[in-house]
Amino acid sequence: MRLSLLPRERPARSMLWLSPVLAAVLSVIGVTILFAVLGRDPIEALRTLFITPLATMDGLTELGLKATPLLLCAVGIAIGVRADVWNIGAEGQFTLGAIFGTWVALNFGGAGHWWLIPAMLLAGIAGGVVWAGIPALLRTRFNAHEILTTLMLAYVSIQLLGYLVHGPWKDPEGYSFPQTRQFEADATLPVLVAGTRLHIGALFALLSVPLGSLLLGRTLMGFRIRTVGAAPAAARYAGFNRDAIVWFCLLVSGGLAGLAGICEIAGGNGQLTPVISPGYGFAAIIVAFLGRLNPIGILFASLLMALLYLGGEGLQVSMQLPIAVTGTIQGMLLFFLLAADVLVNYRPQLQVARRAGAVHHA
Repeated sequence: MRLSLLPRERPARSMLWLSPVLAAVLSVIGVTILFAVLGRDPIEALRTLFITPLATMDGLTELGLKATPLLLCAVGIAIGVRADVWNIGAEGQFTLGAIFGTWVALNFGGAGHWWLIPAMLLAGIAGGVVWAGIPALLRTRFNAHEILTTLMLAYVSIQLLGYLVHGPWKDPEGYSFPQTRQFEADATLPVLVAGTRLHIGALFALLSVPLGSLLLGRTLMGFRIRTVGAAPAAARYAGFNRDAIVWFCLLVSGGLAGLAGICEIAGGNGQLTPVISPGYGFAAIIVAFLGRLNPIGILFASLLMALLYLGGEGLQVSMQLPIAVTGTIQGMLLFFLLAADVLVNYRPQLQVARRAGAVHHA
């Protein structure tokens, strides 16, 4: 008796949406086993991971706060992947958005200008666009694949951030800590819920869902994006400009990641430090695929990933587990999602051997 995978005549639409659910269930089972191996009570650990962060208003607002950069980055990544344009370096564009927006805050903050916040947000978008434009140029001019260039530039951006906070932007009154000075009050994003850290950046993230859906499903550009990704030969025959699609997807993706970066700094941290992200740009790749590259699905996937970040912090405090547990859980989720996605194009079949040379299909 053995289990075989047989090709389907056409992809199973039901499995397209059921596979993320299956991956989440398998991840919970895997996490339970992991906690048991680590000598922790699995029930208590799961409660801390999934229930405790949702039990208070502070927890719910922190969930929205952490989901904001994930949602913005993931929607941009999904738009690109639908056209077979792979932006793996949203983390770098996130960082450049934070840097560009911070420059505006440091140079014009404190003067009470009404245009300061809009200028910071636009600068953040510009930073992400500039950083994504480099891989777009390399892809369209020299055929350098964007997977490599976007990923490598992510590490360059981290080095640039380190140089700035250790050097020219270092706060002279910061007791030698590598950080910029705190933003002035007029350079911080308005809070949505009094007494919490949830800011208007969450509204921008929510707005990206209907706008992303509208772009992909109701516009000519969205049709071109889907056609280039699903049927490149048909796109060429129709005269669609592949290079223009590459530029558009990378710049939109970079702009959204840059917006996420400045929102994270101006809404939460209030200053640049050597580490401004726990890996939102990379985690957003998982979020995009968990949400089936659909902005609505990505919204729910971003909330789940944000819950894992919050729960992971709770595990550090209450059960003295390392922060690496969060990354391990994310890795499990991606692994099981990729495994479950096999069922979209293949169906399992149990085969029972009755005698030598004969096989019965169950």
